[in-house]
Amino acid sequence: MSSLDPFLLSAMASFFSFLVGVPVLFGVMRFFGFYTIVQEGTANVYVLFGNVLGVIKDPGIHVLWMELGPAALIVNWIGACYTLDMRMDQVYRRSEPVNSEEGAPMGIGIWYEMFISDPVAYKFKNADPRGSLAANVSNATVRALSNMKLADMLGNRHAMSHAVREEVSPKSHEWGYKLGSVYIRKVHFRDPNMIKQIEEKVVNRLRQVTSSIKQDGDNQVNIIASTAQRTAAVAFAEAAALRPKIVGDALKSIGSQPDILEAMFEVLEIQRALDGSADIFLVPQRSGLLNELLAAQGGAPPAAG
Repeated sequence: MSSLDPFLLSAMASFFSFLVGVPVLFGVMRFFGFYTIVQEGTANVYVLFGNVLGVIKDPGIHVLWMELGPAALIVNWIGACYTLDMRMDQVYRRSEPVNSEEGAPMGIGIWYEMFISDPVAYKFKNADPRGSLAANVSNATVRALSNMKLADMLGNRHAMSHAVREEVSPKSHEWGYKLGSVYIRKVHFRDPNMIKQIEEKVVNRLRQVTSSIKQDGDNQVNIIASTAQRTAAVAFAEAAALRPKIVGDALKSIGSQPDILEAMFEVLEIQRALDGSADIFLVPQRSGLLNELLAAQGGAPPAAG
């Protein structure tokens, strides 16, 4: 165990020396400009005594002594290194004020892309290149889209986007910011009273269309109902016209047979008597009760039969 102690001590000493010494060594090398690392989508601008020594855009590890010369030794502790984001950015400006040819106050929502094209110009030629580009796009929107017909403004966004893209001043390129795609995303009215009037007109028009559709439906229903009623009336009239003929043919067939005719009339007479409200007394045959009743009334008794 004692023989392993020197080995363990040396291993631990080596581990901690590499753990602390290697980062410190790399830090000192970067500080004195031996090398630098440029991340993807960024650019490093090196400035010494107010002069731009160089710009590194390519991602990876770069040896500053080869890129900047002897000045790389002191640029990190006397000069300055600016890291710029070179990735494409997007901006959406809401409700840019524009008047149509008819005088309607309109608002334009415009979306555009932008990216840094010249890191040195972006950093030193304009204090706020992003704001300057936004103002440039806003002014171009007003210049290009003012006095357009309202119908074209509401329905032809591709041509409007192209007009704004062409109208943007090339001055923005001198500031190091380059404009990418431009697209008109929204066109709307800015006057609340006008919006309210348009809403009222739309609501009234919808009510008119709804009423017209309802009236047309009622008319169709009435036509269908009247047609059905007329067909039913014709069918009932035909049935009413055929009933006397059918009854007459039946009575004619019955009248050709006297026995059946006599039985039928007898049944009808009995049925009529039953349907009436008179009292009916049934007297047994040859009971003599009828003769007594007639005698009591002073009538002649019926003949024996």
